[in-house]
Amino acid sequence: MRRPEPLYRAVIMLARTIFLINGYRFTIKGERHVPRTGGAVMAINHTGYIDFVLAGLGARKSRRWVRFMAKKSIWQHWLAGFFMRGLKHIPVDRRAGGAAFKEAVAKLSDGEVVGVYPEATMSRSFEIKELKKGTARMAQESGTPILPTIVWGAHRIWTKDVPKRLGRTKFPIHITIGEPIHVGPDDDITAVTEQLREVMKQLLDETIAAYPKLTGDELRFLPARLGGTAPSYEVAYAKDHKDMTRVKDQFTKD
Repeated sequence: MRRPEPLYRAVIMLARTIFLINGYRFTIKGERHVPRTGGAVMAINHTGYIDFVLAGLGARKSRRWVRFMAKKSIWQHWLAGFFMRGLKHIPVDRRAGGAAFKEAVAKLSDGEVVGVYPEATMSRSFEIKELKKGTARMAQESGTPILPTIVWGAHRIWTKDVPKRLGRTKFPIHITIGEPIHVGPDDDITAVTEQLREVMKQLLDETIAAYPKLTGDELRFLPARLGGTAPSYEVAYAKDHKDMTRVKDQFTKD
Protein backbone atom coordinates (compact mmCIF):
# COMPACT_ATOMS: atom_id res chain seq x y z
CA MET A 1 0.00 0.00 0.00
CA ARG A 2 1.42 3.39 -1.04
CA ARG A 3 2.06 5.90 1.71
CA PRO A 4 0.33 9.29 1.42
CA GLU A 5 2.74 12.01 0.29
CA PRO A 6 0.99 15.38 0.83
CA LEU A 7 4.21 17.43 0.82
CA TYR A 8 5.61 15.69 -2.27
CA ARG A 9 2.29 16.12 -4.04
CA ALA A 10 2.20 19.82 -3.16
CA VAL A 11 5.78 20.30 -4.39
CA ILE A 12 4.97 18.57 -7.68
CA MET A 13 1.91 20.78 -8.17
CA LEU A 14 3.97 23.90 -7.45
CA ALA A 15 6.72 22.72 -9.79
CA ARG A 16 4.23 22.05 -12.59
CA THR A 17 2.83 25.57 -12.15
CA ILE A 18 6.31 27.05 -12.40
CA PHE A 19 7.05 24.93 -15.48
CA LEU A 20 3.83 26.16 -17.10
CA ILE A 21 4.64 29.81 -16.33
CA ASN A 22 8.14 29.39 -17.77
CA GLY A 23 6.76 27.73 -20.88
CA TYR A 24 8.69 24.48 -20.57
CA ARG A 25 7.45 21.86 -23.03
CA PHE A 26 7.89 18.25 -21.94
CA THR A 27 8.29 15.14 -24.04
CA ILE A 28 8.50 11.98 -21.92
CA LYS A 29 9.22 8.57 -23.44
CA GLY A 30 9.50 5.17 -21.80
CA GLU A 31 7.27 5.94 -18.80
CA ARG A 32 5.95 2.38 -19.06
CA HIS A 33 9.32 1.09 -17.88
CA VAL A 34 8.81 2.54 -14.39
CA PRO A 35 7.26 -0.25 -12.29
CA ARG A 36 4.01 0.58 -10.49
CA THR A 37 5.18 -1.37 -7.46
CA GLY A 38 8.53 -2.47 -6.08
CA GLY A 39 11.91 -0.83 -5.93
CA ALA A 40 13.93 0.51 -8.86
CA VAL A 41 17.12 2.51 -9.30
CA MET A 42 16.59 5.44 -11.65
CA ALA A 43 20.06 6.13 -13.09
CA ILE A 44 20.04 9.67 -14.52
CA ASN A 45 22.54 11.58 -16.63
CA HIS A 46 23.73 14.82 -15.04
CA THR A 47 24.03 17.93 -17.21
CA GLY A 48 22.23 20.61 -15.20
CA TYR A 49 21.44 21.79 -11.69
CA ILE A 50 17.70 21.10 -11.95
CA ASP A 51 17.87 17.60 -13.49
CA PHE A 52 16.46 16.00 -10.36
CA VAL A 53 13.45 18.35 -10.35
CA LEU A 54 12.54 17.10 -13.81
CA ALA A 55 13.60 13.45 -13.83
CA GLY A 56 10.95 12.55 -11.26
CA LEU A 57 8.24 13.54 -13.75
CA GLY A 58 9.07 10.40 -15.69
CA ALA A 59 7.78 8.31 -12.79
CA ARG A 60 4.50 10.13 -12.23
CA LYS A 61 2.49 8.14 -14.81
CA SER A 62 3.25 5.09 -12.68
CA ARG A 63 2.32 7.15 -9.61
CA ARG A 64 5.74 6.77 -8.06
CA TRP A 65 7.69 9.22 -5.91
CA VAL A 66 11.44 9.27 -6.48
CA ARG A 67 13.87 9.57 -3.54
CA PHE A 68 16.93 11.32 -4.91
CA MET A 69 20.47 10.96 -3.66
CA ALA A 70 22.07 14.41 -3.40
CA LYS A 71 25.04 16.04 -1.73
CA LYS A 72 24.66 16.47 2.00
CA SER A 73 25.37 20.21 1.97
CA ILE A 74 21.88 20.89 0.56
CA TRP A 75 20.39 19.69 3.86
CA GLN A 76 22.27 22.48 5.67
CA HIS A 77 20.16 25.20 4.04
CA TRP A 78 17.17 26.00 6.25
CA LEU A 79 14.57 25.91 3.47
CA ALA A 80 16.11 23.37 1.08
CA GLY A 81 16.88 21.12 4.03
CA PHE A 82 13.25 21.20 5.14
CA PHE A 83 12.09 19.99 1.74
CA MET A 84 14.86 17.41 1.32
CA ARG A 85 13.93 15.85 4.65
CA GLY A 86 10.19 16.11 3.99
CA LEU A 87 10.51 14.48 0.57
CA LYS A 88 12.68 11.74 2.09
CA HIS A 89 15.63 12.24 -0.22
CA ILE A 90 18.99 10.74 0.69
CA PRO A 91 21.96 12.91 1.78
CA VAL A 92 25.35 11.85 0.41
CA ASP A 93 28.58 12.69 2.20
CA ARG A 94 31.19 12.43 -0.56
CA ARG A 95 33.91 11.79 2.01
CA ALA A 96 32.02 8.85 3.52
CA GLY A 97 29.27 7.51 1.31
CA GLY A 98 28.60 4.25 3.15
CA ALA A 99 25.64 5.59 5.13
CA ALA A 100 23.93 6.92 1.99
CA PHE A 101 24.46 3.60 0.22
CA LYS A 102 22.87 1.68 3.09
CA GLU A 103 19.91 4.08 3.23
CA ALA A 104 19.38 3.78 -0.52
CA VAL A 105 19.47 -0.03 -0.40
CA ALA A 106 17.01 0.02 2.51
CA LYS A 107 14.59 2.26 0.59
CA LEU A 108 14.92 0.11 -2.54
CA SER A 109 14.29 -3.05 -0.53
CA ASP A 110 11.22 -1.33 0.93
CA GLY A 111 9.84 -0.83 -2.59
CA GLU A 112 10.94 2.76 -3.23
CA VAL A 113 12.27 4.28 -6.46
CA VAL A 114 15.67 5.86 -5.80
CA GLY A 115 17.17 8.44 -8.19
CA VAL A 116 20.95 8.40 -8.58
CA TYR A 117 23.53 10.17 -10.71
CA PRO A 118 26.06 7.45 -11.58
CA GLU A 119 28.43 10.00 -13.15
CA ALA A 120 28.71 11.53 -9.65
CA THR A 121 29.44 15.02 -11.00
CA MET A 122 27.89 17.18 -13.69
CA SER A 123 29.04 16.61 -17.27
CA ARG A 124 30.43 19.78 -18.84
CA SER A 125 30.69 18.04 -22.23
CA PHE A 126 27.05 16.88 -21.93
CA GLU A 127 28.28 13.38 -22.80
CA ILE A 128 27.89 10.36 -20.51
CA LYS A 129 30.96 10.28 -18.29
CA GLU A 130 32.53 7.22 -16.70
CA LEU A 131 30.06 5.76 -14.21
CA LYS A 132 30.61 4.88 -10.59
CA LYS A 133 29.84 1.27 -9.65
CA GLY A 134 27.57 2.14 -6.73
CA THR A 135 24.44 2.15 -8.90
CA ALA A 136 24.94 -1.45 -10.00
CA ARG A 137 25.92 -2.48 -6.48
CA MET A 138 22.78 -1.08 -4.86
CA ALA A 139 20.60 -2.67 -7.54
CA GLN A 140 22.28 -6.02 -6.97
CA GLU A 141 22.12 -5.84 -3.18
CA SER A 142 18.46 -4.81 -3.15
CA GLY A 143 17.39 -7.10 -5.98
CA THR A 144 15.88 -4.21 -7.96
CA PRO A 145 16.23 -3.19 -11.64
CA ILE A 146 18.10 -0.16 -12.98
CA LEU A 147 16.14 2.34 -15.09
CA PRO A 148 18.53 4.17 -17.47
CA THR A 149 17.18 7.74 -17.67
CA ILE A 150 18.13 10.72 -19.83
CA VAL A 151 17.09 14.33 -19.18
CA TRP A 152 17.90 16.67 -22.05
CA GLY A 153 17.21 20.40 -22.24
CA ALA A 154 17.44 21.23 -18.53
CA HIS A 155 21.10 22.14 -18.98
CA ARG A 156 20.01 25.06 -21.16
CA ILE A 157 18.36 26.53 -18.06
CA TRP A 158 21.19 26.14 -15.56
CA THR A 159 24.50 24.32 -15.89
CA LYS A 160 28.17 24.85 -15.09
CA ASP A 161 30.16 27.71 -16.65
CA VAL A 162 27.08 29.30 -18.31
CA PRO A 163 24.81 32.05 -16.89
CA LYS A 164 21.55 30.54 -15.63
CA ARG A 165 18.26 31.37 -17.34
CA LEU A 166 15.46 30.78 -14.86
CA GLY A 167 12.77 32.99 -16.39
CA ARG A 168 10.29 32.28 -19.16
CA THR A 169 12.32 30.49 -21.83
CA LYS A 170 9.86 28.03 -23.43
CA PHE A 171 12.64 25.44 -23.60
CA PRO A 172 11.71 21.90 -24.63
CA ILE A 173 12.63 19.30 -22.00
CA HIS A 174 12.93 15.69 -23.14
CA ILE A 175 12.97 12.78 -20.68
CA THR A 176 13.69 9.25 -21.87
CA ILE A 177 13.51 6.14 -19.69
CA GLY A 178 15.04 2.98 -21.11
CA GLU A 179 14.19 -0.65 -20.55
CA PRO A 180 15.08 -1.97 -17.08
CA ILE A 181 18.49 -3.56 -16.60
CA HIS A 182 18.19 -6.51 -14.24
CA VAL A 183 21.19 -7.34 -12.08
CA GLY A 184 21.59 -10.91 -10.90
CA PRO A 185 23.21 -11.83 -7.58
CA ASP A 186 26.26 -13.25 -9.36
CA ASP A 187 26.58 -10.64 -12.12
CA ASP A 188 29.88 -8.82 -12.49
CA ILE A 189 29.42 -5.26 -11.24
CA THR A 190 32.02 -3.82 -13.62
CA ALA A 191 30.31 -5.43 -16.61
CA VAL A 192 26.87 -4.17 -15.49
CA THR A 193 28.27 -0.65 -15.06
CA GLU A 194 29.76 -0.74 -18.55
CA GLN A 195 26.46 -2.01 -19.93
CA LEU A 196 24.58 0.80 -18.19
CA ARG A 197 26.93 3.41 -19.65
CA GLU A 198 26.53 2.05 -23.18
CA VAL A 199 22.74 2.03 -22.83
CA MET A 200 22.76 5.59 -21.48
CA LYS A 201 24.99 6.75 -24.34
CA GLN A 202 22.59 5.25 -26.86
CA LEU A 203 19.56 6.77 -25.13
CA LEU A 204 21.32 10.14 -25.04
CA ASP A 205 21.92 10.07 -28.80
CA GLU A 206 18.32 9.05 -29.45
CA THR A 207 17.02 11.82 -27.19
CA ILE A 208 19.22 14.46 -28.81
CA ALA A 209 18.17 13.29 -32.29
CA ALA A 210 14.50 13.81 -31.36
CA TYR A 211 15.17 17.23 -29.79
CA PRO A 212 14.63 20.46 -31.79
CA LYS A 213 17.81 21.47 -33.63
CA LEU A 214 20.09 23.88 -31.77
CA THR A 215 21.66 26.76 -33.65
CA GLY A 216 23.72 29.89 -33.00
CA ASP A 217 24.68 30.47 -29.38
CA GLU A 218 22.60 27.46 -28.34
CA LEU A 219 25.22 25.19 -29.92
CA ARG A 220 27.19 25.61 -26.68
CA PHE A 221 24.70 23.14 -25.19
CA LEU A 222 25.41 20.45 -27.80
CA PRO A 223 28.27 17.90 -27.52
CA ALA A 224 31.29 18.71 -29.66
CA ARG A 225 31.13 15.38 -31.53
CA LEU A 226 27.65 16.33 -32.78
CA GLY A 227 28.78 19.71 -34.10
CA GLY A 228 28.20 21.67 -30.92
CA THR A 229 30.57 24.06 -29.19
CA ALA A 230 30.42 22.45 -25.74
CA PRO A 231 33.81 21.46 -24.31
CA SER A 232 35.13 18.19 -25.69
CA TYR A 233 35.09 15.18 -23.38
CA GLU A 234 38.84 15.59 -22.79
CA VAL A 235 38.68 19.31 -22.03
CA ALA A 236 35.70 18.78 -19.72
CA TYR A 237 37.54 15.98 -17.92
CA ALA A 238 40.50 18.29 -17.27
CA LYS A 239 38.19 20.94 -15.78
CA ASP A 240 36.43 18.34 -13.63
CA HIS A 241 39.77 17.05 -12.36
CA LYS A 242 40.82 20.57 -11.43
CA ASP A 243 37.53 21.08 -9.52
CA MET A 244 37.88 17.79 -7.65
CA THR A 245 41.47 18.61 -6.72
CA ARG A 246 40.34 21.96 -5.32
CA VAL A 247 37.59 20.28 -3.27
CA LYS A 248 40.03 17.71 -1.88
CA ASP A 249 42.43 20.49 -0.93
CA GLN A 250 39.58 22.28 0.88
CA PHE A 251 38.73 19.10 2.80
CA THR A 252 42.38 18.73 3.75
CA LYS A 253 42.50 22.31 5.09
CA ASP A 254 39.30 21.72 7.06
